[in-house]
Amino acid sequence: MKRTSTWLFAAVLLMTSGAGLAADYKIGFVNTERLFREAAPAKRAQQKLEKEFAARDADIQRLSKQVRDLQALLDKDGPTLAESERRNKERDLANQSRDLQRMQREAREDLNLRRNEELASLQERANKVIQQIANDEKFDLILQDPVVFASQRIDITEKVIKALADK
Repeated sequence: MKRTSTWLFAAVLLMTSGAGLAADYKIGFVNTERLFREAAPAKRAQQKLEKEFAARDADIQRLSKQVRDLQALLDKDGPTLAESERRNKERDLANQSRDLQRMQREAREDLNLRRNEELASLQERANKVIQQIANDEKFDLILQDPVVFASQRIDITEKVIKALADK
């Protein structure tokens, strides 16, 4: 019993001294997902990507409509078409479907590559802003995602978003 109370006393002593030490540190947290969603440079990057890929999206939509129309034609008129004509249309449909899938895959890969480039640039700018805030406001530690829990009290995401908008 005496041994248990000694351990309990030591644990309470360590917790209270540890809590006293923790109060001396200034800690902040940045929600990266929110930053990438709400910051002005992130919105500009998204608009830039949409504009950059608009022509390719239009081409994909056009080809997709052609494939649907050809499929509808085959479904409707296929039984009445001559065998050679039906085979030619089926071959055209297969070729166009393959081209559509290739175009979609390439567009998706290119978009992901460009998005990663834009996000890397934004992350670099955000890191500079975070470091500036840390220096100006004398933070000892600033964490980014993934974090299991961060209270609103230490969340400085809004400051970073505002600082990025000013640049």
